[in-house]
Amino acid sequence: MPKTPIMPEFQITHEYLGQATHLVYSGTLFKETLDADTYAKGKGSTVSKVMDGSLDNHELTGVAGVANIGSDRNWCGHPFLQANWYAFGRLAWNYELDPEKIAEEWMYSTFRNSKENVSDEVWKESFMGNMMELMMFSRENMIRYMTPLGLNHIMSYGHHYGPAPWVDFGSRPDWNCTYYHRADSIGLGFDRTATGSDAISQYTPSVSAMFSDLKTCPDDYLLWFHHVKWDYKMRSGETLWKELCQKYYLGVEVVRSTQIVWENMHPYIDNQRFEQVKMLLTVQEKEAVWWRNACLLYFQTFSKMPIPFDEKPDKTLEYYKTLKFPYAPGN
Repeated sequence: MPKTPIMPEFQITHEYLGQATHLVYSGTLFKETLDADTYAKGKGSTVSKVMDGSLDNHELTGVAGVANIGSDRNWCGHPFLQANWYAFGRLAWNYELDPEKIAEEWMYSTFRNSKENVSDEVWKESFMGNMMELMMFSRENMIRYMTPLGLNHIMSYGHHYGPAPWVDFGSRPDWNCTYYHRADSIGLGFDRTATGSDAISQYTPSVSAMFSDLKTCPDDYLLWFHHVKWDYKMRSGETLWKELCQKYYLGVEVVRSTQIVWENMHPYIDNQRFEQVKMLLTVQEKEAVWWRNACLLYFQTFSKMPIPFDEKPDKTLEYYKTLKFPYAPGN
């Protein structure tokens, strides 16, 4: 739409990223989106240049964010989710900023004064160093245990809390999870290429060509653009099914390692916030297992292949399907 000033809308609230219980830093997502190259006028036609009007010479520009302030004292529920508000604000004014530097600014201003008896050097090395590493890969890891390899929109109906890839009763096709993953006995994923819905044609030719070809489509978007056979050999050498399982299981293990790291942060942070984040990480670990088990048990009904890990789901698919959340927002 070169003749129309347009603006992106980011979702700062975590309705689709673990609600208010998961430690997920969205600054990397915002930056990835802004840096994405549309190739609308050749290489370098990034989303950020569309946003600031420079690509099409628009004077009216802007960027929006959906915040959904909660009733919690800290507004966000999870202390670390405040970083996403900060990252949105910083990138809205200067999209060239590094999300890691933004996270460092937020970390220092938020937590540094909680233990004044710890030197700045020790605090930065022991607390900031460890937590920065966790923050910077937190979103990618959330994708592993929720929607790996380009899966999308497989959360529960209405309140969007928890997994429900079996949902198929929405009043519109695109309100159903089954619409997005298209799982069947052959494979998984939505064919958006010219042989499918042809949504791929909305992209510029060079971008469309990359996403259309299984060999060049990044794994992160594979199942968004392609319906892939269960035994398709991925770049890793594994089949689609085995790689899907590996992603889900790795996501859970990383959350568990995050819990271990956080246990060692107690000397560098006040007790109240330490205990709150510790509690929330416990919730996140349980919910990551819930996502992993529910999704793999459901997709297994189509693949008919075993889950190649010793830690098998301890509940049945029927159990996960019967879970109800009458007090979840929107229900």
